[in-house]
Amino acid sequence: MIQRLRQMLKVEILEVEYEGDKIIVYVPRDQVRIAVGSGGSAVKAAELVLGKKIEIRGR
Repeated sequence: MIQRLRQMLKVEILEVEYEGDKIIVYVPRDQVRIAVGSGGSAVKAAELVLGKKIEIRGR
């Protein structure tokens, strides 16, 4: 799952937490904008593919 997220979001993933049907993805603080995408497009696409809500957080 982490490899797939890394490919879809095109950023380095530091950690992934699973909370019910939500996935919390930690990325380097300077890559949050890339992971979210323009208007949230990258996260929305990943949510559709994985069927889970995704939250991006910077570290």
